[in-house]
Formats: sequence, structure tokens, C-alpha cells
Amino acid sequence: MANIVRRAACNFLNVGSRSFSVTAPRHAKVSVLGAAGGIGQPLSLLLKQSTLISELALYDVANTVGVAADLSHIESAAQVKGYVGDSQLEECLTGSKIVIIPAGVPRKPGMTRDDLFNINAGIAMTLAEGASKACPDAMLCIISNPVNSTVPIASEVYKKNGVFDPRKLFGVTTLDVVRANTFISELKGTPVTQTQCPVIGGHAGATILPLLSQVEPSCEFTDEERAALTVRIQNAGTEVVEAKAGGGSATLSMAYAGARFAFALLQAMNGAKNVVECSYVESDVTGLQFFSTPLLLGPNGIEANLGLGTLIDFEQEAMEAMKPELSGSIAKGIKFANQ
Repeated sequence: MANIVRRAACNFLNVGSRSFSVTAPRHAKVSVLGAAGGIGQPLSLLLKQSTLISELALYDVANTVGVAADLSHIESAAQVKGYVGDSQLEECLTGSKIVIIPAGVPRKPGMTRDDLFNINAGIAMTLAEGASKACPDAMLCIISNPVNSTVPIASEVYKKNGVFDPRKLFGVTTLDVVRANTFISELKGTPVTQTQCPVIGGHAGATILPLLSQVEPSCEFTDEERAALTVRIQNAGTEVVEAKAGGGSATLSMAYAGARFAFALLQAMNGAKNVVECSYVESDVTGLQFFSTPLLLGPNGIEANLGLGTLIDFEQEAMEAMKPELSGSIAKGIKFANQ
């Protein structure tokens, strides 16, 4: 499984750069909702470089006109426009093929992703409502935390409006994969650009489960190494929050991960084969309604859920242990959307 995952990951720079080409590419409009924030600005900068994006629509409650003006000076083909406030949301979204939502407040020291729920859940619901009406066929990529709950919220919104397509709704968990690859490379000395580790589950704490038994190139881990590395990957977001000491959360690495996932989608939408990324989606793999696993992407979103592969005992036990927490987060999101 990890061998397939590598194919999407290793193409990150090429997809975003001038060297990437496809036959008769479809140049897409991409909207970023929350584009003036700590994730939104660097994410938009990375997206501006893609030759597969014809229009970059930036939305936020303030400051997007300035961000758009700044990015518009970059010598790449995508046209950039800023949109501000509720009255301009529909115009921003109309015609979009991919919508990325990093909007919301960041974590601060001492906060958990659940602490963000009361604020970010409402933001995610409002923006999902707008997207479901203005561009219901677009790929919807949710970064806003807590992803374990905001993705179920978006799902419920789309279902209420009669436009839900489970192939096109994604919780962006790519940062967990990026971190796993980096930390494994540091520990084992493998080439970082060739190290690939699938990460399953959710996108918070113990619900994040790196499948270290499926890493490529194959690595041997002692029990102690496996346990410590798993915990570090699970708590990596807190590591950044604490290091920034009140100055924010993981914005730059999240922007990179969000762009990597968007580029993978663009690549698949343009007919590339064997494009695989892990993402938190509606799933029947584990009995939980939403779960992150490696996905084969295609022109219409998810072509196949590649499942779990073969788990070792440590991973099987960790997956079973996470289920109550993840189930509760899913239920919390669904309840919020229907209250």
C-alpha cells in the first residue's frame, strides 16, 4: 500500500511547478476559504504556482483584497481575486472545481481540537452551506479543526441540500503523513523524499495512527521506537503550538500539506493514474462512518478506498482503542449540524 502512496507524494513539486504537464489539462478554478489566515496565506502562495489552476479565488472576512493583490504580482498563470464577507461568498465559489477550507481560529497552548469546536464548527457549517449551493460538484477539502467533527458537519449540510457525493468530500489529514515521513527519515536515516508511511484514523491525538509496519522503504522498529514514534506523530501539532509559545499553531507545514493534497486532486482530475493520498472520508472500512485511509483518486474524486492493509498487533490494538473517541467526535459533528 505504501508503495502506491509514494506515487502521489513524490509528485508534489512537479504538480505545483512549471515542469508538470498533462495531455490537454483542464485548468481549474480553486477557492480558498479563510485565505487571509495563518494557513490560508501560505497555502494560497503555494497554489498560485500550479499550472493547473487558472483562477485562484480567495475568501475571508477581511484582508483578502490585499492578499490577492500581493499574490497577483507573482509570475504564474493563475489569476487571483479576493472576496470579502458573506455577500461575496457565492461569487467566490461559483465555478470552483476545488474548494479548500482552512478557515477558523488556530489552537493556542493548552487548547485541544475540541476546544475549537464551538467556534470552528459554525464557521465550517456556514462555508459548507455556501459551497453546497454555489458549486455542489466541487471537491471539498476541509482543513478547519476539529476535522474529526467538521467533515461530518459538512456531510450533513450537503445531505440536507440533496447534493452529497461521498467521492468529493475530504478531511485533509495529509500533514500527519508528512510528519510521519519526516520523523521516520530522521530516526532511520532513510531519504526523506522517498520515505512513505500511510496514516489512518482521524486527525487528532490518539485517533492518528501511522502504520509503521507498512513504511517504505521498509524499516525495522523496536517496540520502544514504535511506541515513541507513534506518540510523537500523534502529538506533533501540540509540539508546534508549544514551540510557538502562543504565537500560533502549525500553519506553514499545514499549508504545505494542504497544497500537496490539492495538487494530487488536480493531477487525478487531469487523468493521471495511481494518484493516492490518505484522507478522512465517509467510509465503510472499520464500522465508523468516517475514517482516514489511503484513497485512489480519479477525475471524479475517490475511485477506490484502499483500506487498511495488513496490521500488526500494535496497530490493530491502537485502532480499536481510538474508536470510542473518533466515534464521539463524529457524533458531535452530526448532532451540531442537525440541531
